[in-house]
Amino acid sequence: MPVMESGNTYWHDRALLEWQVELGVTDAILDAPVDRYRLEQAKPAPTPGQAVRPIAPNSTTAKTEKTDPVAIARATAAGVTDLAELAAAMAAFEYCEIKRGARNFVFADGSPAARVMIVGEAPGREEDRAGKPFVGRAGQLLDRMLGAIGLDRAAADPAQAAYITNVLPWRPPSNRTPERDEIAMMLPFVERHIALADPDMIVLMGNTPCQALLGRAGITRMRGTWETVMGRPALPMFHPAYLLRNPAAKREAWADLLALRATLRKGE
Repeated sequence: MPVMESGNTYWHDRALLEWQVELGVTDAILDAPVDRYRLEQAKPAPTPGQAVRPIAPNSTTAKTEKTDPVAIARATAAGVTDLAELAAAMAAFEYCEIKRGARNFVFADGSPAARVMIVGEAPGREEDRAGKPFVGRAGQLLDRMLGAIGLDRAAADPAQAAYITNVLPWRPPSNRTPERDEIAMMLPFVERHIALADPDMIVLMGNTPCQALLGRAGITRMRGTWETVMGRPALPMFHPAYLLRNPAAKREAWADLLALRATLRKGE
């Protein structure tokens, strides 16, 4: 086993690099970190008698301070007329900071004509790599769950298809839970997504989509009870990632799947 200087082994250094990649590091810019606070303090003060130019009210700085990401998202989402435009508008949205640490923009998967639209939380590591929602272990479980009631994201028939998306189209650092301001600025896009896809019903997978579209969380209490989102029936369910951590909850998840199947059959 090769040994590096300072007593660090090759495998130790490799583990540190893999940990940094997991956190979202993509490039090594400098040999040492830059102390931004020190740079701020090092700015030269005006010399005596030197005039300080005031900032004009309509300057770029003034505009930046008054920027409202939610209002910008709402106006942007309202202006799109189809799903392709919506995807392009979301990918170009620059006000959600987690975008800068993500590898890929993750929009949706499945048939937009499907009767069922599933809204999850945010991409994970595998989704970030693939650029598609629900492709990791949780996604594989979701596919089995849908298959158990005759649904398939790859199906061409809208009656058998599923359309899948997330509240956030970028992976949060270390898969953390999305913050309220992140949810708020992406909500206009989610609502426009639902309006354009126009599903018969919605499945809210986990707390984050419930918080976004119902204004409250507490999936353990909410699951299994039909709600209304944008005039459509919506069913809160446990996220597949939660089921992987808590297999005992699969009984409740199966009951929810049967309720979804029964509601679909009523509309046939």
